[in-house]
Amino acid sequence: MAEDKSILENLADVASAKVNEGADRASAAGHNIASNEGSLLDKASDKLHEGADRLRAEVDNAQANSSFDKAKDQISDALNGK
Repeated sequence: MAEDKSILENLADVASAKVNEGADRASAAGHNIASNEGSLLDKASDKLHEGADRLRAEVDNAQANSSFDKAKDQISDALNGK
């Protein structure tokens, strides 16, 4: 079975997921802008890439929240002597 992560590892996961979320949101914005130029096929492709990037950003956000909750629980347990 996998060993539990430390508080710092969970907080590092939060930071990493938030950076990835920001990058995915920026990429989605770029595809949104690009979808206004080019052929119909180019526009459709950019819209699909935008949607995929936004979905990845939401997954990154959920991962960050999960890691944050784990770290918060660990801190709470440590303060309460568990």
